Amino acid sequence: MKIFQILSPFFLSLLLMIITPCTPQPFACDKNKPETSQFLFCDTSISYEERAKDLVSRLTLKEKVRQLVDDSTGVARLGVPAYKWWNEALHGVSSVGRGNVHFNATVPGATSFPAVILSAASFNVSLWFKMGQVVSTEARAMYNVGQAGLTYWSPNVNVFRDPRWGRGQETPGEDPLVVSKYAVNYVRGLQEVSDTIGENSTSNRLKVSSCCKHYTAYDVDKWKGIDRFHFDAKVTKQDMEDTYQPPFKSCVEEAHVSSVMCSYNRVNGIPTCADPDLLKGVVRDQWGLDGYIVSDCDSIEVYYKSINYTATPEDAVALALNAGLNLNCGNYLGDYTENAVNLSKVEESVVDQALIYNYIVLMRLGFFDGDPKSQPFGNLGPSDVCTNDHQSLALDAARQGIVLLDNNEGLPLSSNSTASLAIIGPNANGTEVMISNYAGTPCGYTSPLQGLQKYVSAVTYEPGCSDVKCRDETLIEAATKAAAAADAVVVVVGLDQSIEAEELDRENLTLPGYQEKLVIEVANATTKLGSVILVVMSAGPIDVSFAKNNKKIGGILWVGYPGQAGGDAIAQVIFGDYNPAGRSPFTWYLQRYIDQVPMTDMRMRANTTDNFPGRTYRFYSGKSLYEFGHGLSYSQFSKFIISAPTTVVIPLLPHNIFTSNNSQAIDPSTVKCENLKIDVVIGVRNSGPTGGSHSVLVFWKPPRSGGGVSGTAPNLQLVGFERVDVMRGKTQNVSVGVDVCRGLSLVDSEGKRKLVVGQQHTLIVGSASERQIRHHLTFRLDQSITKAESITNTITSRQTL
Repeated sequence: MKIFQILSPFFLSLLLMIITPCTPQPFACDKNKPETSQFLFCDTSISYEERAKDLVSRLTLKEKVRQLVDDSTGVARLGVPAYKWWNEALHGVSSVGRGNVHFNATVPGATSFPAVILSAASFNVSLWFKMGQVVSTEARAMYNVGQAGLTYWSPNVNVFRDPRWGRGQETPGEDPLVVSKYAVNYVRGLQEVSDTIGENSTSNRLKVSSCCKHYTAYDVDKWKGIDRFHFDAKVTKQDMEDTYQPPFKSCVEEAHVSSVMCSYNRVNGIPTCADPDLLKGVVRDQWGLDGYIVSDCDSIEVYYKSINYTATPEDAVALALNAGLNLNCGNYLGDYTENAVNLSKVEESVVDQALIYNYIVLMRLGFFDGDPKSQPFGNLGPSDVCTNDHQSLALDAARQGIVLLDNNEGLPLSSNSTASLAIIGPNANGTEVMISNYAGTPCGYTSPLQGLQKYVSAVTYEPGCSDVKCRDETLIEAATKAAAAADAVVVVVGLDQSIEAEELDRENLTLPGYQEKLVIEVANATTKLGSVILVVMSAGPIDVSFAKNNKKIGGILWVGYPGQAGGDAIAQVIFGDYNPAGRSPFTWYLQRYIDQVPMTDMRMRANTTDNFPGRTYRFYSGKSLYEFGHGLSYSQFSKFIISAPTTVVIPLLPHNIFTSNNSQAIDPSTVKCENLKIDVVIGVRNSGPTGGSHSVLVFWKPPRSGGGVSGTAPNLQLVGFERVDVMRGKTQNVSVGVDVCRGLSLVDSEGKRKLVVGQQHTLIVGSASERQIRHHLTFRLDQSITKAESITNTITSRQTL
């Protein structure tokens, strides 16, 4: 018998680790090679910019152009090795991409968190930061043994504008503030910028480099014959400013992300990777990007070949470089830039500057500081991947995001009174489906079936469908028989990557195939009211109105794609060991919505002239199944305002004089916006039977009129949120901060922000599905004020709607 057949899995893994050599990543400026380590660019006592300029000055044009692509060749004569830029870390270290990430016996897997859309449903900024920290720790650990890179093209911060978008799973949802806060915290966790590391107090050292993508107005992949390569997004200045751009602006200005990726599509006729206004003008000059701009993969080739935007490849690369692109995922900059320079289509100095931006990021990562083992993070290794703490956080992230959509007294189940359980559905025993896209190899899997088996010994499993497409109904009969014989039934339905994915948008909002019939017939087969629990595993919303009012269905849960520990998370919520507190990060539309709204219509605001109902909770004028922010609990929470301002005094910058306080829409650029914030202190009381978390959402309802701006104002706008733990019978206070100039400003038709003064503003605490509190405040100009403190706070009475 062969030795591999008789060895236990444990000893086999040990043997493989012994015989699988670790290959540390190559690095520049090896101190053991004095012929190259003495170059000025290896001197860690000088600035990154000086070092990068020195390196670029030593390169020939032919060498330069080969460093402008994601699979850069390096420069052997200078001791600079090749480097592969494209690595992914959307919700864990991923093996997608042309980078160095791979798994073997040394590091066989990495912690796989839920799809971003489910993590976003936690409304927990500290969780998002911790997730970033874990992912970057595992990335560095894998880098040290030659299994990963240092530059990660994550996260995706596009707003989930349309429920059909196949990549909605990668995003933090439909609200620009939530997307922005997720981006800021996850990026900060990934990069963990340090200002004082090493003997020379090198500033801005990066743990790993993060990248915010896909810039901008990108959310059509492939819908009814229209693909992302050919799509021209027609976007108003107003929508650009208050919907599409805020997450990217926050990435750059607040998170100080070290990279931004431009997208495939055109915006108002111009490919984003060839638009100098968007790249050089906004990202670089207005927002102050300290890093590099990279193209989505083959974007330059796409706009040359697919839409014939330029006459020659040289024109295409010159256009991109002159617009401010610094790195090409793909080959075009490597293949055609030299000739473009020789033809005087682009100056060599532009190439130099692009390389300087790229090299500064690698230098901040320590790639040019010699052996990584002697650097910060050099002690990380395989034992720092898939640790118990990391896997516990993955479980907690899934639990925190799960949304209880409906509860008809069916949840939680009791393991004491549930002697038998039928587990049914195409996703009931899912594993890979739980980790969504842009994933690596997880540390392990716990399927919903496995998780639920820990609570009930007598379990019957029937898939009901052969897969999520559920093209035939032959397996439904066995499922109904199992349901009829059980005390309780859990049906796990939904979608997977065959339905919603990159390059695959949905064309409807219903369950695929015979899944709806499966749910109805299983419910009809049961004898007890409320004995069926429906679990929806998907990224985008699904019209489950057929189940909402079915008395046999005792509860409905949305679980997103919950990651490697999804089965345990689902089971713990169903059986009450975890009190659900997730809130929907998107609006749940009815199926008829898709007949009203073409996916390619980029407008956000409703328009009665052509019966356009608008998009997302901010502008949608129609009826929805569940509102943005909806989420129930096993407990009862009530809220009251402890303190909030009744008047906000707006301090003007010098030389900005207004003659009246009556209903003016003023430009925030005339206002001393720094530190102009308000704090709303809210008491949260838990009067229910169990402790749990509660997410406090604070919305703003703009004034009805104000300088001609309010006519196109959002219905509501989320301006702050905090998640708080409250024990049974206790009250916790939580303070929600609101940025006045960003959060409480409107955007006019020219894309200019305006503050409306002299009118009543309304803050609403709570989502549409819970008891809300309203608080009114007024903005008043104060031309004489000079202090940063400009807000009058007043203790208010408890005002409820």
